[in-house]
Amino acid sequence: MKKNLKKIRHQIEWFLVKCIELLAPIIPRSFIVSFSKLIGRLAFAFDTRGRVTGIANAKCAIDSGELTNCKPEQMIMKSYELFSRGTIDLFWGRTLNKNNYSDFIQFEFEDTLAHENAVKQGAIWITPHYGNFEWLSLAMGFRGTHLTVIAQDFRNPLLTNIFRAARARSGHEVISSRKAVIKLLKTLKKGGNTALLTDLNVKPSRDAIPVECFSRITSITRLHAFLHLKTGLPIIPAIALPCSDGSYLMKILKPIELVTTSTEKQIAQKCWDVFEPFINHFPAPWLWMYRHWRYEPNHNNNKCYPFYAEKSEKFENWLRENSS
Repeated sequence: MKKNLKKIRHQIEWFLVKCIELLAPIIPRSFIVSFSKLIGRLAFAFDTRGRVTGIANAKCAIDSGELTNCKPEQMIMKSYELFSRGTIDLFWGRTLNKNNYSDFIQFEFEDTLAHENAVKQGAIWITPHYGNFEWLSLAMGFRGTHLTVIAQDFRNPLLTNIFRAARARSGHEVISSRKAVIKLLKTLKKGGNTALLTDLNVKPSRDAIPVECFSRITSITRLHAFLHLKTGLPIIPAIALPCSDGSYLMKILKPIELVTTSTEKQIAQKCWDVFEPFINHFPAPWLWMYRHWRYEPNHNNNKCYPFYAEKSEKFENWLRENSS
């Protein structure tokens, strides 16, 4: 019975996504912003788990003084609106190509020379789940920077190929997370470029590294730090800023400044520290509805953690192992 219900749910999800895929490109761009607001507000109303999680995350960030002049409920609703726009844009992006993408996407470079060198010799590009990270990748492809990117398989297998095809439209190679490290290393050693989303929680393990995120310890991927230490190639952060008219400003930041003695932990922390000020300044585009702090350390320095954070002996042992 459960298997049948799951199969039916997967088919319904596939049908809805296919409808969006087919209909999104014919929606006028001027209508996208207002339409995504409607979808976002519906999601805010019905996605109880995400809404409650987002508000709890925001309240903790406010409590520690990072976010100011921020009303959690309003900000989380805005976050839903922007992520709804990003999802619709992934499929509306079928109308974009290398000749017209600049009508909707502008680039700003902190260090043009470093960017040009990186494209030639290879680099590790990183971004958080902020703004329209999908279009950031899409537009980089149209500019001639082709990336090898990791795409997690969906729990609904019917959706995996749909999203992979959308993400590969501008010439990127989209790979599975299985054996991804070997593939990424080979790409970089051949002078290619890779791109990673670096802000999602990873279970305390050999694959994770602790960082301080909004003054709270969390465990994220160590992959970007590992790849840098193995190849010596630069880590270049980029972030997609949504504009009120439905366009985006893609900021390509200067490479992370590192020394030869930098550890994986130091590298990962420096990378996060580049992005946090952007989130402080304009918080709504970040994925607040995600459970970023799944574990609460025993010694939390009187910081409040979200309701879902758990104390774990395994987490404590892992923190001790990664204390330097």
